[in-house]
Amino acid sequence: MSDKPSVIFVCVHNAGRSQMAAGFMTALSGGAVEVRSAGSTPADQINPTAVRAMAEVGIDITAEQPKVLTPEAVQASDAVITMGCGDACPFYPGKRYEDWVLEDPAGRGIEAVRPIRDEIRARVQALLADLLPAGTATSTVGSPARGQTGRV
Repeated sequence: MSDKPSVIFVCVHNAGRSQMAAGFMTALSGGAVEVRSAGSTPADQINPTAVRAMAEVGIDITAEQPKVLTPEAVQASDAVITMGCGDACPFYPGKRYEDWVLEDPAGRGIEAVRPIRDEIRARVQALLADLLPAGTATSTVGSPARGQTGRV
């Protein structure tokens, strides 16, 4: 068993929001956090616009695949971050639960997905600051590429 904090990001299809959050947490934590993502009803593939939005900030999530949410994955996580999965996420005492209300990037163009991506980055940074002692995470990945719009 690892002494690293662990987090699972959960959304309905595990194709957009939760995959972007997992990508940011993996990159920004520098490996100091064990990261999982899953969906209550996983899609067949990751949203290509989410992949493109993450590539703009230097994070490659092309190798990821949507995964089904299991009770075991929740039990193995210290923090459970839900994004619109409703009551599908099992509850276990002693876990940190947060529900992030974020727009679903499904079916949206890159201009609409960038602000969602940037909001996810900000929330992941705040969560990371809570999970790790100061100075543990060292990565600076995740800033918009030159010429790209988005909140920083």
